[in-house]
Amino acid sequence: MPATTASLRVAVIAGSTREGRFGPVVTNWLSSHLEQREDMEADVIDLAETPLPTVLPAFGGQLSPGTKQALDLVSPRLAAADAFVFVTPEYNHSYTAPLKNAIDWHNEQWHGKPVAFVSYGGLSGGLRAVEHLRVVMAELNATTIRNTVSFHEAWTRFDESGAVTDQAADTAAKALLDQLAWWAHALRDAKSLRSYVA
Repeated sequence: MPATTASLRVAVIAGSTREGRFGPVVTNWLSSHLEQREDMEADVIDLAETPLPTVLPAFGGQLSPGTKQALDLVSPRLAAADAFVFVTPEYNHSYTAPLKNAIDWHNEQWHGKPVAFVSYGGLSGGLRAVEHLRVVMAELNATTIRNTVSFHEAWTRFDESGAVTDQAADTAAKALLDQLAWWAHALRDAKSLRSYVA
């Protein structure tokens, strides 16, 4: 069977919900890179705009109508994605509660798919959040991409228009998306031949 060549669906998950947050600047910058690619289509899932309930039901329990409605805004989009990019700040040496909540509400949506990371923050640039996410996503049968993009002292790395002031970040974004595309095609092609078993 020949490899599939259809565009990859990439869900960009913006993990910050803090007021006055910097995340939209980073997310918009990444989205502009995805828009330039012919092999990828982006679907931005901003957890501030699509918040999920914070109380998980008992195993096997029924979802309330409100919970189901909130999940219906996110879950099908994750299921349809061939790959993911998490855009995350760092809080207390880790990633955000809304991002963990979104991860925990889902399971099979992550299986056999690649995940890339764009992080931002102070001196660490959010890299400790990324290292925690790698372990979590391995548990959920996802493949994490080695390359990352991180913005140290992020608020000093963009101009007023939202463009980066250091072109090395644009180069890093291309490398990250190239690697994500390779893994997304490889895993999608493999799953077309044999179902992924978690």
